[in-house]
Amino acid sequence: MGVQEDREEALRSAGVKTRSWKTYASRLFNNVYNFTLLGGVMAASAATGDWWLAALGIGAEALWMLYAPDSKTIRRQVDKKLDREDALAAEEKRFAQLQRLSHDERQRCRELMQKQTQISKLAQDNPSFGSDMLQQEIGKLQKLTDSYIELAITSQRYLDHLDNENVGEIERQRRIYEKDIESGKGPAVDLAKKNLDVVMRRLERLREINDFVVRARRQLELIENSFGLLADQIVSMRSPGELAGQLDELIDGVEAVRETAREADKLMQGQALGT
Repeated sequence: MGVQEDREEALRSAGVKTRSWKTYASRLFNNVYNFTLLGGVMAASAATGDWWLAALGIGAEALWMLYAPDSKTIRRQVDKKLDREDALAAEEKRFAQLQRLSHDERQRCRELMQKQTQISKLAQDNPSFGSDMLQQEIGKLQKLTDSYIELAITSQRYLDHLDNENVGEIERQRRIYEKDIESGKGPAVDLAKKNLDVVMRRLERLREINDFVVRARRQLELIENSFGLLADQIVSMRSPGELAGQLDELIDGVEAVRETAREADKLMQGQALGT
């Protein structure tokens, strides 16, 4: 792996978008201007019968596709357009996600997004931050903000699930089955035992889902508080490494909660199946 590949891999690991040679080549080939020019040359060749026009067009296209994707100037131009498209797509996705949240939760997400913008601007104004490292840390900020929104959605989904479950009724059933087991005999007792087993598993799953919600809410609060602290600290930071350490710790915490979320999803599926 070369130096450029190493750098791109480091940026990807930090949550920073990088684009491959194929991405640039595809965009430079698949556009209306390229097709118009190439098609015009081919049409002119066919109309005049001059085969050398077609050969010239194909040769020029081959040289264009060979060298243009590696041009820094052209890449910057392509990047600007792709960045606008990516930003628009991300904004549309984020808007759709926010609509799934309650009013209060949407407001919390918007406040965090504003704080992210503030931190990014302060980081850009800090002369101690190099451009490459700054890009990596801003990428981590965006990754954390996106994770915050996803975690808020997951947390609310689980809360809605808990709200739809009548824990009091399940507890009432548990007491009835326990009483039947203590006082009865025969086939009815066997059925009471089976029902009690199912009810106990439901209660255990509901407790575990509730534990996840509590943990997720605390993680959301930690991200909020940490963003507030970073906004206070970043002006005086002397190295992007100081920012990196705090962001990496937050990302690790989010990933741990995401793993718990996957387990909670399994619990909810089991709850639906009654297993």
